[in-house]
Parts: sequence; structure tokens; C-alpha cells
Amino acid sequence: MRTLFGIWQPTLIAALGICLPACGDDTGDTRASDSGTGTVTVTVTATDPSTGASTVPTTSASATGTGTGTDSAGSESNSATMATTDPTTATGTTTTATGGTSTGEPGTTTSGTTGAIGSSTSNGDSTTGPPPVCEPGDMMGGGMVDKSFIWVPSSDSSDVAKINTQTLQELARYRVGPGGDSPSRTAVSGDGRMVVVNSRQTGHSAMIAANVEDCVDKNGNGMIDTSQNKNDLRPWLDDECLRWNIQWPYAGQFQDGPRGVTWTPGTWDYDQCKYVNPKVWIGYQAAGGNGHFARVDGETGTVEETIIVPGWNGQGYSPYGAALDPQFRPWFGGLRGEFIRINTDLNPITVDRFTPPGNTQSYGFTVDPDGHPWFAGCPGAVSTYDPVAMTYTSIANTNACFRGIAADENYVWAAANGPCGLAQIDRKTNTLVQFHNTNPCSTAIGVSIDAEKFVWLIDQEGWGWKIDPMNVGAMQMIPIAGSHYVYSDMTGGQLNSILPQ
Repeated sequence: MRTLFGIWQPTLIAALGICLPACGDDTGDTRASDSGTGTVTVTVTATDPSTGASTVPTTSASATGTGTGTDSAGSESNSATMATTDPTTATGTTTTATGGTSTGEPGTTTSGTTGAIGSSTSNGDSTTGPPPVCEPGDMMGGGMVDKSFIWVPSSDSSDVAKINTQTLQELARYRVGPGGDSPSRTAVSGDGRMVVVNSRQTGHSAMIAANVEDCVDKNGNGMIDTSQNKNDLRPWLDDECLRWNIQWPYAGQFQDGPRGVTWTPGTWDYDQCKYVNPKVWIGYQAAGGNGHFARVDGETGTVEETIIVPGWNGQGYSPYGAALDPQFRPWFGGLRGEFIRINTDLNPITVDRFTPPGNTQSYGFTVDPDGHPWFAGCPGAVSTYDPVAMTYTSIANTNACFRGIAADENYVWAAANGPCGLAQIDRKTNTLVQFHNTNPCSTAIGVSIDAEKFVWLIDQEGWGWKIDPMNVGAMQMIPIAGSHYVYSDMTGGQLNSILPQ
């Protein structure tokens, strides 16, 4: 939350009607070299605590704003002086505040604009007035809770199930390709509105909107034609919640198709108080064994840029998994091979390539909230890499064929085969907390963290588990028809874990 000179002053800001930088409605607001001044008459009432009567002080109260434009983008500088009231004595005192500087788009200025005026109560709190500037983190955490979904692909039927993580009901099914696609990795956007599903066999990526308001009436019949329940599976391209799909120029074989996928949140818009223009990074393997890492506009499906990594080392497979770090840089892990970081914070973009120790045997891949990559070894241990110290750590007493892996604020969770179950690891101390068995347990595959911090474990043979980290033994089983081969961020939990909170 931004403050005025490092001090939060709600009464002053509300009474002045000042809209802080980026709100776009300040008195004396200037755009494209315009300037203006205005006077706002302020009436402040206070309650005498001894009588309960409201008193209007005799001290006059006014506020003035000034602004000057400096360039084609426009800038503003705000200052104001006003009289406030001490509610315990109903006498006037004077406070002066100077606003900060902000930039904006070219526009026009209205001189003497009147802002919202706050009222003073007996405890001195402001009850009305404009909100402060919304920083990343101010509004995060609550946006997905009302609508939280997990998206589970079925490799045998070329579709993906949409399941409400709160009611545990499967709400819809969507085709993700023309058939025989073998979908595997899914990734959910930070706001939960969109999911991308990658199909290994046919080289497709499909984006599906989670909410009807984001779907498109493609046939112009005045309604959205989309799946209404788990048995309502529409033909390929007929469901109007399928927003876009891409056929990648992959090398053409099962091992080359797109796997690793991660969203970025986009850029922060202060006026809308949310991230906008999210991107998707998708990895596949082209002819010659080169790794291709494509940045896609999340809303339109436009391929904006492709980074090529020659001689990709992933045991002959395309980039196997992906995740984002707190600097919004995509990381991709290879199957028992290298892993990379795409430095999107640099211009031009660069790529760092890392080769872990031979005993890492990486399979599933994620990045924790501190920016540390984690590897689910198969066979072997769960391991992690510290990019600052440049050290690798294998977690003692973890030895299995680990598949999917996910991290929350306290723990790392890894799906295990042989034995079958779920490993819980303290990611601060790098120690195994406990190995949890599920009953039944056939082939534990994918792990993801939902919007309410519950852990989801997907079994390949047709069911999933919802797990409370504080009470793992009370896990709930959810039937999900199909064969599920998935290792990715099925809920958007990985992305949300690295956003400002």
C-alpha cells in the first residue's frame, strides 16, 4: 500500500479528495502539457464528546491543486493545504501535504475539479473518500477463491475435465484436439480465467476459458454453446469456450510434442488494480533436437517470440516441465537432463543453461516461492537448486520414482511410485516431514496447490485426492474418469505462489 511521505494518512487524503498517482482523477490533473488549478471548499464536522453535538469550526478550509505538463506522456504534481478538525476539541488545525509525481497518457485537464470529501468522526477516522493506489499484492489472494478449478487432462480420450475444487463436482469436459492427441500438461492463469492444455502426440496447444463471460459467441446465435456437465463433450472446435489453439511446427513424434507450459501474470495496471496482458510460455522440440520456447499472447494465441536452444538435452524429449520464478522468469526442466532459465528481465532475452548432478534424474519440475527449482527424481531423490549459492541439495530419505511436484509456502509435495503415495518435505530445512500413503493408490502422477492452499494429488488410473496440509489423513477422494498423465500447474497455484501477497 503506498503512503504519503511514508506515512499513511487516511483522514487527510479522504478529506482532501486527493486521488493518488495513477488514479487519473486528481484536482489539477495534467495531461499532454496542460495545466490547471482549482479550489475545493471543505466542510468538516466534529462531535464534541461531552455533549454529543456536531460542531462546524469557524476556521475556513480549502484545498488547491496545481499541475504542469512536461512531455507527450504527461505528468502531474499535486499539492494541497486544508484545515482539519481535532474531534476532541472541535478547534481547527492546519495540515499541509504534497502529492507525488505520476505519469499518464495524453489527455485533458479540468480546472478546479472537486474531489470526494471525507467526514470526521469522534475517533478521527475517515469514512469516505477515494481509495489509495492499488499495488501488486493489495488485491491478490481473494480473486480466485470464489471460482477455483482444477483441470485434469485425459490422455486416452483427448479431453480435459474442469472440476470445482470447493464442491468437488466435475462441471464440464472439453476436447483439446482433433483426436489421438494424448494431452498431458495443463497450466492455469494467475486469475484462474484461462487454462492451456498441451497435447504431446499431435503437437497442439489449446486455450479454454473458465468462465462463460470470457467465451466467444462464434456462431452468432446470441448464446455461448459450451459443455454443461461432465457428459456433455462437444465436437472439436464446436465448444465456444475454446478460445484458441495452435498447431506447433514440432518434429512430429510423440516425444517432440509440447509439454512444459507456464503462464506469466502480465503487467500490473494501477488503474484496474490487476495484471493485464498475460503471456504463456510453451516448450516443444523441433527437427534437429533443438528446444523451442515460445511466448504466446494469452488472450489471442498470437505467437510473439520463439527462443531456440540448440541441442536441447532432455533424453530425446521436449522440455518436460515449466514454472515461473518471483522475477517472472520462466524455467523449463528436461527429462533427466538439463534445465534452463529464460531471462525475460533482460533485453535482449538471454538463456541460462544448467546441468544438475547425474543422481538428480529429474522428472517432475517446479519452482518454489523463493525462486528455487525443485526436481522429482525418477528413480532417485527429490532435489533442489539454490540459484544464488549455486548448490544442489538432495533430500535425505526420499528414494522412489517421483513424478509430479508442487510447492507451497511451507512444503514441497511430490507424487511417488514404488512406494505409491505422497512425500511431504519441509522446504526451509530440506527435510522429509512424512511419506503419506493413499488408499487406493495405483500410479500417483500430478500434484498441484489450489487457491485455498489445499493439495491435489491426481492418480493416473481415474481419481484424485484433495488434501488439507494441516490434516493429511482426512484426504478426500474424487472420481475422475480417464487416464491422467499430468505433471503441471493444474490449478494456477504455482503461479500464484510467486506473486506479491
